[in-house]
Amino acid sequence: MADPIHQFQIQKVVDLPDVTLPGVGVVDLAITNSHIAMTLGFILVVGFLAMVTSGAKVVPGRLQAAGESLFGMIDNLTDSIIGHEGRKYFPFIFTLFTLILVMNILGMFMTFTATSQLAVTVTFAILTFGLVLVVGFAKNGLGFFKLFWPMGAPLALRPVVGAIEFVSFLLRPVTLALRLFGNMLGGHVALKIFAGFVVSLGALAMGGGLNLLAFPVAALSLGMVVALTALEFLVAFLQAFVFAVLACIYLNDVVNLDHAH
Repeated sequence: MADPIHQFQIQKVVDLPDVTLPGVGVVDLAITNSHIAMTLGFILVVGFLAMVTSGAKVVPGRLQAAGESLFGMIDNLTDSIIGHEGRKYFPFIFTLFTLILVMNILGMFMTFTATSQLAVTVTFAILTFGLVLVVGFAKNGLGFFKLFWPMGAPLALRPVVGAIEFVSFLLRPVTLALRLFGNMLGGHVALKIFAGFVVSLGALAMGGGLNLLAFPVAALSLGMVVALTALEFLVAFLQAFVFAVLACIYLNDVVNLDHAH
């Protein structure tokens, strides 16, 4: 059976000359399967939104209805979690959601999944965490640190609870990155393993005799592949949605800090 981890290895597709940047060192400019997956995801998102908005009609067609449903879902999400200021952060949340969703789904058709790379999920998490910090200090100044001083807790326990809240806050980008990375990695590994069982057991059964007993197991493995594939499409959507929900929750903490305290 082929190595199930092989599908996550970054490989050069087009090798380009290295360049040396001051203060950075040697940079490899080669185009990799990761570059292609992310670029294709970006093109698909931009292309889809362009088609949805270019010929907008009062009575929407199927494509326009799909785009408006996606738009409305994230718009309602930001409004319900962040409140009346949620519209300001809609472009960021919508961009996060669509990019992650498309790259997740692309991974079901390509031999490489961009969101199974920790560097990609960490980048999304750092961008989200950075925006939370910028908004938090811009709106609240030093009052941002009230986030770590729980007024509802007894005075003697506030330093302890505050320290826990501070550590939890610093771990937010880590959990964001690992949740998306782990789900995409684990799902594709499971698919690869069961698909390998189908091929190996099917080849064994072709030998005839007692080897024919491998056919039922191969059929069972094939059923698992079909079920896991359907589940992975659902997970692809859910992980993008969960990332968007958590980003909204983190933004809500700093946007409505005074109301929470």
